[in-house]
Amino acid sequence: MIRTARAEEIPNIYTTGDAKRDTNTAASLTRLLDVSCVKPEWCFLAESDGRTTGCIALWTRPGHDTPTDFVLLETDWERTPDIGQALLDHATTEARKLGAAALGYCLDTAGGAPEQETRKQARHELLARNGFAVTRDGRRWEWRAGDKIPAADDQLTWRTLTELGAEPFLAVLTEILADTEDSLFQADVKEMGLSGAVKEMWQDSLDMEHEEAWYELGFDADGTAAAVSLPSRNPTVAVIGFVGVAPSHRGKGYAASVVARSTKILTEAGAEQIRGDCDTANLGMVRGFERGGYSNFVNRTEYSKKLI
Repeated sequence: MIRTARAEEIPNIYTTGDAKRDTNTAASLTRLLDVSCVKPEWCFLAESDGRTTGCIALWTRPGHDTPTDFVLLETDWERTPDIGQALLDHATTEARKLGAAALGYCLDTAGGAPEQETRKQARHELLARNGFAVTRDGRRWEWRAGDKIPAADDQLTWRTLTELGAEPFLAVLTEILADTEDSLFQADVKEMGLSGAVKEMWQDSLDMEHEEAWYELGFDADGTAAAVSLPSRNPTVAVIGFVGVAPSHRGKGYAASVVARSTKILTEAGAEQIRGDCDTANLGMVRGFERGGYSNFVNRTEYSKKLI
C-alpha cells in the first residue's frame, strides 16, 4: 500500500538500518520542507504489514504548486524492487493530478561502494522501464570556505545587468545556446526553438535568488561581449548558476574566468559553499571548474519523462 505520510512520520519517513543513509534522507527532507520545495502532502511511503518499506516525494521550486520532479526514492532495492515501481506509479499519478506536464529525477553517485552501485543500477533500470530518458550525464562541482579562491582574470571587463539592461544578455545568450554543448539546453532548443529556449533560460535565471548587480557580461579587449556570469542561490546553496562563453571567444579559457568571477561575487556576499553543474562531455566547463579549484564531489544523471 502507498499512502501519504502522516505528520508524525516526517522527516523520518523511511529507515533502512543504515544510520548514515537514514540521517541523510531525513536531513534532506527537512531542508526541502523548510524551503517549500516539498510539501508534507507530497511525501508518500510504502507500507506492508504495518512496516514502512519505501518512500518518495514530489518536488518543485519555491513558490510553485505544480511538481516538476520527484526525490528521495528509497526502498530495499535488493529485496523489494517492486516497491520502487509502486512508489513511482503513485508519484506519477499524483503529479498528473497536480498538473505536471513532465517529471524529472536526479540520480547522484559519489563513490564505488557495491551497495551504492546496486541502488544506482536498480533505479536506472526502473526509470528506463517506465519511459524516463537520460537528459544529462553530468558532474557536480563544489567549493567550500577554506578552499583557495580562484584568481581573478583581467582578460575580461565586467559590466552588470543594472548597467546594461537585459537586451545585451539576451543577445549573447542567443549566440551561446545556438551552439551549446550543454545537453539540457540542446533539448530545450530542439523543443522550444532558439528564441523560446533563451527566454525560458533567462526567466529561470531571474527566478533564482540574486542581486541584479551579480549578473554580468564579460567583455573582451576588442570590446565584444565574450562571456556571461549568472551566480545566484537556489533554495539550499549558492550556485554558479550559468557559465556561458560566446562561440567566437571559445578556446581562450574564459569558462574558468566566469567561474572565478562568480566565485568572487558569491563569497563577497557571504557564501561558504558554492556548487555548479556541467555535462561530463563538456570539457571546456570541466576544465573551468578544475582550474577554479572546485572538486567533483558527485556525478549526476538526470532523467525526464513527459506526462502529457
